[in-house]
Amino acid sequence: MGCLHLSSTFLSFLFLISLLSEVNPASFKIVNRCRHTIWPGFLSGANTPQLPTTGFVLNPGKSRTVTIPRSWSGRLWGRALCGQDSSGKFVCLSGDCGSGQIECSGSGAKPPATLAEFTLNGAGGLDFYDVSLVDGYNLPMLVVAKGGKGGNCSATGCLLDLNGACPPQLRGDGGVGCRSACEAFGDPQYCCSGAFGTPDVCHPSVFSLFFKHACPRAYSYAYDDVTSTYTCAGADYVIIFCPPPYS
Repeated sequence: MGCLHLSSTFLSFLFLISLLSEVNPASFKIVNRCRHTIWPGFLSGANTPQLPTTGFVLNPGKSRTVTIPRSWSGRLWGRALCGQDSSGKFVCLSGDCGSGQIECSGSGAKPPATLAEFTLNGAGGLDFYDVSLVDGYNLPMLVVAKGGKGGNCSATGCLLDLNGACPPQLRGDGGVGCRSACEAFGDPQYCCSGAFGTPDVCHPSVFSLFFKHACPRAYSYAYDDVTSTYTCAGADYVIIFCPPPYS
């Protein structure tokens, strides 16, 4: 009976620890090292907790920490060149979410936009995260895991300013941002759709390789998982816009 009591007590302790790990939120520290103001935006995934903010202003050299539920999944990005249009709506030339206000309120980024994507406390209790250029590129970004355990907990991102080097065919409207080949041409072979909807037949293109060579840790096309998805457990995250060696 003593062994049974000890065993049940130990199991109760483990259950309590698991509950605490569930309710203990993560923190995302968003840092703006750009020379200009940015407006970070958040989009939560389906059936995932909503965040206390979906968009805010962040001046150069400033940071803001957002509390994130451990069961959250979603993405964040930076908006730039923002202001009010003639009707008073808030709009951005880069990364606009189309909400007409600073809060994105459930709307995602209009391509091209550099995306940080997260699934917290996923399979095996691990966080899965990446920086994606699948929807194109607008700002340099670095994601750093802090205080985690398990997984590789590696930093990932795209540190270079690709706007100037963007191939002419991919340049965004007015030269703002660098589009993906899928966005620029709409061809299934670049979008990994239709007959090209599996990794066996959708391969890197000369355009996705432009992104991959410049930013080898970032997602460059839809099936770039092996070299671009990172894991950690119980970490907090620092997301830096325009990190060194940004120029």
